[in-house]
Amino acid sequence: MMLSLNNLQNVIYNPVIPYVGTIPEQLEPGTLIVIRGHVPCDSDRFQVDLQCGSSVKPRADVAFHFNPRFKWSDCVVCNTLKNEKWGWEEITYDTPFKKEKSFEIVIMVLKDKFQVQKSGTSQFPSNRGDISKIVPRTVYTKSKGSTANHSLTCAKILPTNCLSKTLPFVARLNSSMGPGRTVVIKGEVNTNAKGFNVDLISGKSKDIALHLNPRLNIKAFVRNSFLHESWGEEERNITCFPFSPGMYFEMIIYCDVREFKVAVNGVHSLEYKHRFKELSNIDTLEIDGDIHLLEVRSW
Repeated sequence: MMLSLNNLQNVIYNPVIPYVGTIPEQLEPGTLIVIRGHVPCDSDRFQVDLQCGSSVKPRADVAFHFNPRFKWSDCVVCNTLKNEKWGWEEITYDTPFKKEKSFEIVIMVLKDKFQVQKSGTSQFPSNRGDISKIVPRTVYTKSKGSTANHSLTCAKILPTNCLSKTLPFVARLNSSMGPGRTVVIKGEVNTNAKGFNVDLISGKSKDIALHLNPRLNIKAFVRNSFLHESWGEEERNITCFPFSPGMYFEMIIYCDVREFKVAVNGVHSLEYKHRFKELSNIDTLEIDGDIHLLEVRSW
């Protein structure tokens, strides 16, 4: 079934297979499609196709064919169908899909490729099709567990130091932080990345209310606060480190009454209880490190 991440927009529950569905908007870089399902014990294969229409004769072009197989040896085959002719297959044998196991696939649309993640780990980058003609589209807009219902029709944050997204990036939030407020950061991790940081800051006191510091060289997602000119105790506990070199990511920071909640590519990663209590004084965002910053939004 095709699902948006953690909200109820464009959700199809328990569809009859084969399923074909359309959504009016075109795909564009930065959007996500999520498929959740279960592999039966007698399954030989299944496939997810992003295609340009639903024509059968002639068959519509398939910009992205994602095909886990189980019959001979477990693998994932990616391909493109154009003018009723298949291209060369990209085969990955390091597959996370198993019979009698549930799965969640996140398809991320980038400018020059699709990047697929299963449970935030395995990646299958591929793109030989024209994404501008693909119809299915879904966007996730908030972190897991939040109750706010926001859309992405919000104002972009503009940097205070320059008009491009060069690093370090410094920006004033379009309104101060508080319960229900959300910040979304989209970017790509450098291939040789050691780490990067995202900071929510009180411009008045220069205190860092939330310091997010993924360290890829040691696979640690460090969280902390810098209050009264001193760092506090680091928090590192996390179920799964969500970043890897070269990957696209969409990080959502949601401010709740008692804590910040952070999701990466649709998967809830962590909570961080407020140490800086004057939430309305948090008005600045800083980003720096080994990433290519694509977009920042706030609402």
